[in-house]
Amino acid sequence: MARVIHVFRQPDRFIAGTVGQPGDRTFFLQASQDARTISVALEKQQVAVLAERIGSLLDEVGRRFGAEVPGDTPDDLLDSEPLQVPLEEEFKVGTMGLGWDADSRAVVIELLAVSEAEVDEAVVLDDTEEGPDAVRVFLTPAHAKAFADRADRVVRAGRKPCPLCGEPLDADGHVCPRQNGYRRSEEG
Repeated sequence: MARVIHVFRQPDRFIAGTVGQPGDRTFFLQASQDARTISVALEKQQVAVLAERIGSLLDEVGRRFGAEVPGDTPDDLLDSEPLQVPLEEEFKVGTMGLGWDADSRAVVIELLAVSEAEVDEAVVLDDTEEGPDAVRVFLTPAHAKAFADRADRVVRAGRKPCPLCGEPLDADGHVCPRQNGYRRSEEG
């Protein structure tokens, strides 16, 4: 069966969001354009890396191509609304691609479905017939900045880190490796 590539050239919305409680959250990226919405699931670390790499890419395209990159997210692009429902996962993301389209002056993000076969780099950001399904989103630098800022906030909105080891603190306690596996008693 031929692969399906969902392309969003001018999305109305492209956001990162979660479902569930901190410590048990599922992360999603959701793209919407007109009446079409696609949601893909991915790992927290993938969201964090994507946000970080978008920031680096924006710095680079501003420097090399003179693209106008806002320092802060413009107020009209701030999006704190939840994911659209019903939330139907199209696929789980395995490989991600990120690039700059000089013709349209847009950041291009491609999310490829998890595949049992190893993904050839040639399939990323390409329209080949073979390969995993994909979602490809084109964002202006300002929209990419807004996406990266929100993604970073979503990642950091989880459990608070332990002040000693940095691991996430659970609501029911935390066995800290820096304390040799012992919990501190409240008396000291």
